Amino acid sequence: MRASRRLLTTGTWSPPAVPPDQGHTAVTAEFTIARRLPTGGAGPEDVAFDQDGHVLTGLDDGRIVRIDPGTGQRSVVGSTGGRPLGLHPSRDQSVLICDHDRGLLRMSATGDVEVLVDTVAGTALRFASNVTEHDDGTIWFTVSSRRWDLANYLGDVFEHSCTGLLVQRAPDGTVTVLRGGLKFANGLTLAPDQSHLLFAETEGYRVSRYWLTGAKAGTTEPVVENLPGLPDNISVGSDGLIWVSIAAPRNALLDRLLPLPGVLRTLAWNLPSALRPKPTPIAWVMAFDLAGDLICDLRCDDGSYDFVTSVAERNGVVVAGSLHATEIVQITLPGQ
Repeated sequence: MRASRRLLTTGTWSPPAVPPDQGHTAVTAEFTIARRLPTGGAGPEDVAFDQDGHVLTGLDDGRIVRIDPGTGQRSVVGSTGGRPLGLHPSRDQSVLICDHDRGLLRMSATGDVEVLVDTVAGTALRFASNVTEHDDGTIWFTVSSRRWDLANYLGDVFEHSCTGLLVQRAPDGTVTVLRGGLKFANGLTLAPDQSHLLFAETEGYRVSRYWLTGAKAGTTEPVVENLPGLPDNISVGSDGLIWVSIAAPRNALLDRLLPLPGVLRTLAWNLPSALRPKPTPIAWVMAFDLAGDLICDLRCDDGSYDFVTSVAERNGVVVAGSLHATEIVQITLPGQ
């Protein structure tokens, strides 16, 4: 899709000013790697704990890999035949997978793949990003962009297309778009009491709540706004915190470009890659309580790991993945 070099002229946005850096507060510590867990491949974009405490991740060659964080032992569950991104272990030992190329999939414990959704609103589903599931079998997933693919995701960042979706698949297979116009919809998780969804918009610098029950059902409200970085995948840990992977810090030049007419952003997009605004290498995760208060902020820019696209916590074990890495890492929490 890189051949489509002209951006839409719509989609201007004036981002709020970057918030004051909280890097010197007591909740902030170094992003310290306790253990590296090789995946046997490349591009572990998402990480998720299964019921046995093993970590599942998807690789750029289509494989779904299960890794024991204690021993590092790994096994291949199966292959999607596409590019798996977000995933969610189901109670029946199957795995729900957002595959960039093929749509929403379910992989059985024996590796068999079933396509659950491959079209949305009459259009082929591309760039499905992350997925979660209710106890009653309802599935929700995000779509990051309807115009750009993973290889050219920065095109969407420059264009600010706001074509992201939050989609529901009912147990009977009915597919409903719950929210459109999202700013690169990405990470998605279900609250512990299943009363609401939490989802990240990478280009909106925010995490929002979509209510499923109660008087606010069907409405959306902010949980964390004006993040200092670009949120990617998110998860709720056994500690009850919302863990947010921050792929990169905000880019001041990009923030200045976004309010400008599309023709000017097209010029910037068509600059040689070395001259275009690009992500600053950093390893960064944040954790918030359900009220949106910052609890933990771990970051490091020494090059030991970067472009963190996912993070998950289970019983004090925190692991992170990166679209650009060949391994996932276990992080040391403050006080451990």
